[in-house]
Amino acid sequence: MRGAFTQLYVHIIWATWDRLPLITEAIRPRLYGAIAKKVRAMKCDPLAIGGTADHVHLLVRFHPAVPIAELVRQVKGSTSHLITHEICPDGFFKWQGAYSAFTLRRSEVPSLQAYIRRQEEHHASGTVNREWEALPKRQDGTKTAAAGRLGSS
Repeated sequence: MRGAFTQLYVHIIWATWDRLPLITEAIRPRLYGAIAKKVRAMKCDPLAIGGTADHVHLLVRFHPAVPIAELVRQVKGSTSHLITHEICPDGFFKWQGAYSAFTLRRSEVPSLQAYIRRQEEHHASGTVNREWEALPKRQDGTKTAAAGRLGSS
């Protein structure tokens, strides 16, 4: 029997605790490398990883047997452990508990990949795409970004 053919693309966004600027440029390469490694270990394909000091965007092609919530739990858990035990053991680091996840069509992948890879530029110039920046509420209950779904009007 042949394996399933799927094209399951998901854009995942999560933030640091209370959107604190905890993702410094010094830790970003190692953090993104660890995210990619964990995603691949879960039989998924990391297509783009980017972000700013207070949040991460991850575009993933999912394996059909991997639940979104489990991938996010493992990625956030392993990277939090990496940062707090190896990269900055004497510093504070914590992810926000929530995340946002949006499916997209294959035809939308290239533009979202480019957007994710240029996160710093978009945030610095004020050219963020509100639909691609939808984050859950902060720990104090206030909204962190415009809600929306990729491709919605």
